[in-house]
Amino acid sequence: MEKVRCKWCLSSEKMMAYHDKEWGVPVHDDNLLFEYIVLDAFQAGLSWSTVLNKRENFEKAFDKFNAKKIVKYDDKKISALINDAGIIRNKAKIHATVGNAKAFLEIQKEFGSFDKFIWQFTKGKTINHKIKDQSQILSRSPESDAMSKELIKRGFKFVGTTICYAFMQAAGMVNDHVTGCFRHKQV
Repeated sequence: MEKVRCKWCLSSEKMMAYHDKEWGVPVHDDNLLFEYIVLDAFQAGLSWSTVLNKRENFEKAFDKFNAKKIVKYDDKKISALINDAGIIRNKAKIHATVGNAKAFLEIQKEFGSFDKFIWQFTKGKTINHKIKDQSQILSRSPESDAMSKELIKRGFKFVGTTICYAFMQAAGMVNDHVTGCFRHKQV
């Protein structure tokens, strides 16, 4: 018997693997949360499959998403990233990643972890939307609005409410697997 999946992931094996193993699983590891922030920022205006197909290149280019290393990037490193065909070569998003790393580290220092800070927007729990059809999936919510506003206030860039909502979906802060999907009950 074939597994029923959310329709959005059916375009490729890589998308299905991401859906089956990662999307919607609650994340509490700061490094992975930062990775999701970085990748979702690069997704702005693009499809997730574009970012996912370059994910390994991003990991290599951005020192495994190590915020402590990224904040030290100088003009030479930024120039190298802008010329790296393996990633999305958007100058504003690359500069934003460096600034976001700084803001991320400041939040860690203030709250003890980014996890503690970011999960406050859902009161530390996954919001289960019990969506029956993909057309019901939201692109924003009051929680993503609040998250976006606070992240921007703290110096983050490319964290509009739609990007924050995509981050919440990826990090398991919301369960937007359709109820007929085999992953819905698992996450």
